[in-house]
Formats: sequence, C-alpha cells, structure tokens
Amino acid sequence: MATKYSFNGSDDGNALAAGNGRKNLHRALESSLRRLRTDYVDLYWMHLWDRLTPVEEVVQSLGDLVRAGKIRYFGFSDVPAWYAARAFTLAQVHGVPGPIALQLEYSLTERSIEREHVPAARELGLGITPWSPLASGFLAGKYARSDDGKGTTGGGRLDQLGTQSLFNKFTERNWKALDAVRTVAAELERSPAQIALAWASQKPGVTSLILGARTVKQFSDNLGSLEIKLSPEQLQRLDDASALDVIHPYSMFTDDLARAVFENATVTGFH
Repeated sequence: MATKYSFNGSDDGNALAAGNGRKNLHRALESSLRRLRTDYVDLYWMHLWDRLTPVEEVVQSLGDLVRAGKIRYFGFSDVPAWYAARAFTLAQVHGVPGPIALQLEYSLTERSIEREHVPAARELGLGITPWSPLASGFLAGKYARSDDGKGTTGGGRLDQLGTQSLFNKFTERNWKALDAVRTVAAELERSPAQIALAWASQKPGVTSLILGARTVKQFSDNLGSLEIKLSPEQLQRLDDASALDVIHPYSMFTDDLARAVFENATVTGFH
C-alpha cells in the first residue's frame, strides 16, 4: 500500500498545508491513514521537490516515521537526480533510513531520466517506478495523426492537454516511436500498449510500473505485457526510434573519446 504527500490539502489558502516540510508531512500522512483505515503504509512517496524544504529536514522527518512504524519505506517522485543522491548520502552518513525508490515519468516518449536518474538509481540501489508508461494513452495507439502532425480521438485526455508542453506528445519523434511500437505489436500479435509496457518493464533499473487503466478491459490488456519478452533486436528498434538527442556533457562520454584518453589516440577536436 502506497500513497503520496506534497500538494496542498486545504482549500483555505493555508500555506502550511502544502510542501514537503515536517508539518505538512504529518498532516498528510495522518489524513491518509484515516482514509485508508490502516495504521501504516508500506511505501510513502514525497510527490515532488518543492524547492524550499531543506533536504535534511525531509530525510530526518521521513526517517522518523519509518522508526515510528507509520511507514515502512519512503521514496521520491519527480525530483532532480542530484537531490535523490544527496538525500541518500545524508541518510547513509548519519545512519538513518533513506529513500529506496524513485517515481518518474518514463516511456518511449519520455526517456530523459536515462541521462542522470537511471545511472544514479542503479549506483545507489534505488528502484525506479515509472509513471505514465503509456504516455497518457498515446502509446496505446488511441490517437490518430492528423495532417498538421497533431493527434485526435474526439475526447481523449491529450486532446485537452496536448498543447501544454508538459503533456505535448504530438511530436515527430513520438509519432516515429509509435510507428515502431505498432510494427512490433503486429509481429507479436499483441496490442501496442502491451509492447510499450513490456519495453519499459525490461529497461535497466525499472522495478515496477504504475498503470493508468480506466477499465477492467484496459487493465487486463496491460497485465498481458507481463507475458512478453521482447528480443534484443526488437528492443533495439524501439530504442532507436525513440532515442534521446546526444547533448553535452554526455557527448563527451563516447567510445572514441575513451580511446583517446586511455590509448593516446586522437579524436576530432581533441589532441
């Protein structure tokens, strides 16, 4: 059993009923325990970095709740990689309970966490729990491409949110990724949603997925992804279709540059 805290739980404008500080943490948790009719939760998530509360306060407060038995473990959702690494290190140095997992958006349309979060999580032993692995239904194939490159279903969630940058899935790169998903789905006689979920499940560091099914039929279809083992060649095709742009400083971490460092070789621009 898991739940979250961070956002304002009051409609009276009370600033202390929001954020990641100790006061709101206890308010939110006690309210959740009452609603869930339980004495504890297995996993408590900090919903997002509030850019205000000191990380030391967050780690100490959540660690105190672990020791008190109110929560068994805690994790961070939607935080910078450096924040998670600092919290983990502080907890380790001071011998207090630390985070065990990260919850972040991750799918074939959103792979940014592969740059910093995934390496950090694997180095620190943190699990990764992707949210929106179907990109708000985009990777389920429910959206059709229009002449202007946008998508439409006549009432889908992205019809309302698609123009917002945070939820803008109607891009050339994403349509290319969806085409690859549909091709693999046809090969395996599976639904596009199952292929997209199987891809995410097989990525390094991912321990579980958060499904957003609205119906029993969708949920059953999503669970069918557990039966799929994509081949290395299929994974590579999906990776290639959705590849991230290589930007600085990651462009420095190439095999050619590594050889230049260790073998006294020459790379264009480096001597």
